[in-house]
Amino acid sequence: MRILFFLTGLGILCGSVWIVVMLHFFRYEIRSTRERDPAATSVGEVLLTYSGLHALFFYRLAHRLWRWKIPFFPRWISQLGRACTGIEIHPGAAIGRGLFIDHGMGVVIGETAVVGENVTLYQGVTLGGTGKEKGKRHPNIGDNVVVGAGAKILGNITVGENSYVGANAVVIKDVPPNSTVVGVPGRVTKQDGKRIEGMLDHVHVLDPVMQSIEQLQKRIAELEQQRRKES
Repeated sequence: MRILFFLTGLGILCGSVWIVVMLHFFRYEIRSTRERDPAATSVGEVLLTYSGLHALFFYRLAHRLWRWKIPFFPRWISQLGRACTGIEIHPGAAIGRGLFIDHGMGVVIGETAVVGENVTLYQGVTLGGTGKEKGKRHPNIGDNVVVGAGAKILGNITVGENSYVGANAVVIKDVPPNSTVVGVPGRVTKQDGKRIEGMLDHVHVLDPVMQSIEQLQKRIAELEQQRRKES
């Protein structure tokens, strides 16, 4: 019975320490989650149920060991985090404050990726390389960028701050700040130079391909009307 009480007390103590650590070192991520996800009703819910936050916990620990040049253990911790959360973040990646990974399953962040502050990544996002090249081979993501579900940003390219990458887009070229990128391969369309907030209205994103099709359809209609008048 004493052993049972001891183990119970030890578990409560470890849980309390973990909560204190998370509240202190992940306060920006907790705040960004509550601001950008309407389903987040409390701090406790975020701490206990959000896999994106849990993945960042594993990443921060692994990244610290990686910077100390400790072999093996950083990768082992990152793989443990992947097994627990479905999110793979290489310990060598550089990630700023306030990252929000929504749902998170299938998110991959490569070794030399650089992620700015207050970035939002939806499920299935890949920040990857394009081949077997060495050195800097993963993308740089600016502050306040939103990357939609299933999007792939590949290679040593830069996505400028305040930009939005549409769902399932494949981006292989630099993106200027305050832009929207959609399609395969990704095409850039400006959004009036305005910052795109984390709670993005995905329905009303400008699509340059659809805009071109609509312009062609409009032109065809005008030509047909003109031909009818002439005949």
